[in-house]
Amino acid sequence: MHDFPLYFKLGWQHICDWQGYDHILFVTVLCGTYVLADWRKVLILVTAFTAGHSITLALSVINILHVNTSLIEFLIPVTIVITSFINIKNKRKTPGTLRLSYALALFFGLIHGLGFSNYLKSLLGRSTNIVPQLLAFNLGLEFGQVLIVLCVLTVSFILLNIIKIQRREWTLFLSSAIFGIALIMCIERYALIHFR
Repeated sequence: MHDFPLYFKLGWQHICDWQGYDHILFVTVLCGTYVLADWRKVLILVTAFTAGHSITLALSVINILHVNTSLIEFLIPVTIVITSFINIKNKRKTPGTLRLSYALALFFGLIHGLGFSNYLKSLLGRSTNIVPQLLAFNLGLEFGQVLIVLCVLTVSFILLNIIKIQRREWTLFLSSAIFGIALIMCIERYALIHFR
């Protein structure tokens, strides 16, 4: 367990890395339409995403699941585009749209976990006992994810309660901006897909 702090740090630094900002965009658009009072809903969303990416991260790292890296790198911004589009389209959060959001967070977490696994596999090399490192890295990812969520909810609180921007306007602005960025990423990464 002496490697635990190292892999924990690598986990949160990986998800918070501005050079690989696709995961930051996803977490931002996933929780950016919520406010601090919605913390229970955000907790369920984040837990669903966590469950999804924990499953595929583990399966991929222990070589049960093999993936086409270039396809996963393309699918990650696709998840961002879809989430952004749903935020733009849905004017109100109904029980039905909330259930859809939770299900999509879980499903999209599966895809993001495969993206995380490529990085973790490169760190582990030929290590045989990877369970402690996998746990530490995953907990680090979750810590980083919580940091992103707290930042987004804080910005939302300031804009909605202090500057008095309308919630729907904030949702449209945030989701549209992220939609545009992710769509460009999709186009760029589609050309790099290598089918085997």
